[in-house]
Amino acid sequence: MLIVRLDSKIYILIRFPAVMEEWRLIDLGLADPYMAQTFYDAVALAINRKISPNTIILVRPVSPYVCIGYHQELKKEVNIELCERLGLPIIRRRQGGGAVYLDSNQQFYQVIASGESIYIPHNVSELFRRFLEVTVYVCRRLGLNAEFKPINDVVVNNRKISGNGASRIGSAVVLVGNVLLDVDYDMMANILRVPSEKFRDKLAKSMRDWITSLKRELGYIPSDKQLKELFTEGYEEIIGLNINYGSPSSEELKIWREEVLPKHKSRDWLYLYDDEREEIERSVRVADGVRVVEVVHKGKKLIRVTAETIGDKILDLIISGDFFIIPEESIERLREKLRGVVMDEAEVKSRINEFINESKAQLLGLDINDLTSAITKLKEYSEKYPHPYLEAED
Repeated sequence: MLIVRLDSKIYILIRFPAVMEEWRLIDLGLADPYMAQTFYDAVALAINRKISPNTIILVRPVSPYVCIGYHQELKKEVNIELCERLGLPIIRRRQGGGAVYLDSNQQFYQVIASGESIYIPHNVSELFRRFLEVTVYVCRRLGLNAEFKPINDVVVNNRKISGNGASRIGSAVVLVGNVLLDVDYDMMANILRVPSEKFRDKLAKSMRDWITSLKRELGYIPSDKQLKELFTEGYEEIIGLNINYGSPSSEELKIWREEVLPKHKSRDWLYLYDDEREEIERSVRVADGVRVVEVVHKGKKLIRVTAETIGDKILDLIISGDFFIIPEESIERLREKLRGVVMDEAEVKSRINEFINESKAQLLGLDINDLTSAITKLKEYSEKYPHPYLEAED
């Protein structure tokens, strides 16, 4: 156990085994938005294939772009027309969460490691808690009153200064996050699709109230060198890693060029949920008892459910929003589990619990009660439909 005192605050650091794991640190400097946002996918694939070591990447995007969460619908969340006019690339990430505007005023850190590492908790909430202590450490070393705020934020005086996400790629666990160096509040609000300009103005004001940056708190932006030294120090002192500086391998660069980049630049990936929704809407013939319904439920995170129903039974549905499910692809298993379910609260909750028990998926910011409420809200729009078809399928 190591005790460290910083600005009258005491850290009790629990060091993991006596023999520290060696991890590689890659400094990508200022990188193209696609490299900054997706290269860690290539590293994760390489770790999964056992050809790369556990790695931390530090990088900043050289130019602005917009990033959406894995489960979000692009057309409903982002002002696509503005992005096209400004030449802002839009990139869908593998992690959940909401749409964000990113530029060189964010310092990214990306932790990619085998799930077998002794430093990687099996529980994702604990993963955030453990590794975001490094972000807290960096901010406190700069003199800020920083704290970890579950599930996945770091705040300074109760204002968010760091947002984070996590995912799993095969056997590799990924945690990505940033520290805000400065914030363009108006641009952050402008890139989002909102119902009115009055709403957008309110959103920008709310962002100013609840999001902060190093420049706002310190009056200046620390140098790249200082930030990177503090992060390296944090991973060594807080987590207990033995950090070795390295570079991307030829295998990782090949995986990125040939597998990761084409996927992230494809229309199928970018419009992952939008295209599927359009196909369902075009293909459904609304007849007696049959409806296509969309509901929105705001709990801890936003949940949007679009379903094809017959009577009080769900034939098919799409669940989207700014929540986290790990692994991300397990959302399809949840969808399969809910097909054919009667929109009864107890039955829906039972199916969701079965999904969790069978898939071992972890839900973050997605409360089971909120998910149940969102799905059962569909019943408000269903029709009474006593039809032999319903009984025949049971």
